[in-house]
Amino acid sequence: MSERLRASFAAARAEGRAAFVAYLMAGHPAPGRTVPLLLALEEGGADVIELGVPFTDPLADGATIQRANETAVAAGVTFADCLGFAREARARGLAAPLVFMGYDNPLLAYGEERAAADAAAAGADGFIVVDLPPEEGGAFRAACARHGVGYVPLVAPTTAAARLAQVAAAADSFIYCVSVTGTTGQRAELSPDIGGLVAAIRRHTGLPVVVGFGVSTPAQAAAAGRMADGVAVGSAIIAAIDGGSAEDCVARARACVARMTGRDGARMRSGA
Repeated sequence: MSERLRASFAAARAEGRAAFVAYLMAGHPAPGRTVPLLLALEEGGADVIELGVPFTDPLADGATIQRANETAVAAGVTFADCLGFAREARARGLAAPLVFMGYDNPLLAYGEERAAADAAAAGADGFIVVDLPPEEGGAFRAACARHGVGYVPLVAPTTAAARLAQVAAAADSFIYCVSVTGTTGQRAELSPDIGGLVAAIRRHTGLPVVVGFGVSTPAQAAAAGRMADGVAVGSAIIAAIDGGSAEDCVARARACVARMTGRDGARMRSGA
């Protein structure tokens, strides 16, 4: 696990709360907004940030993130650009752990070893690759280990109990618990099965468990946080970004995360 990830989860645990994991699609609503948005998510209270890597076939994503992805793809944003966003954000003071989230094809096209090495050099802390299960990701997992960036496997409600130990053994930073059988997106209520799934994962690992997919309101985030070590929110943040003019999207994203985390804004940088 990267030291930033370790420290972030430990700090949240010491405060008696779940870590808040905020998702942003790189290049949406425009490439020039990405770094200011990354800083805004941290200012609003994000403990960890997932930066979505655009891809032409985002099969795990619902309509909100798909539309953001289409905007980024149309703007020509690549994995190399995502590395650039990470470098610039670190240069501008981003302290939160940054994890790339997306699909395997962009990494294969870039080169898995090179992707892991360049991610570490850019200041990233790990990868969530939704279509690369541990059984098929041995080479990439090894590259991540060599360069000190995390590989984050996913567990879904459809994951067989007999397979949980194998998935947990592949993790080195945290495990992403997919709360629904389906794609990302806002839902009226949380699945009643989340607690059982988190408990099943914890029987196989002491690493943090983060619940994502379908968490879209402060109440849902609080409820999920009582069961898990972290809560990931994406579609609600993208919807806030899309909820008005592009000029004001940074403020809306910051406010959305502040509402989700219950922060009063005291941590915000002035003038960002």
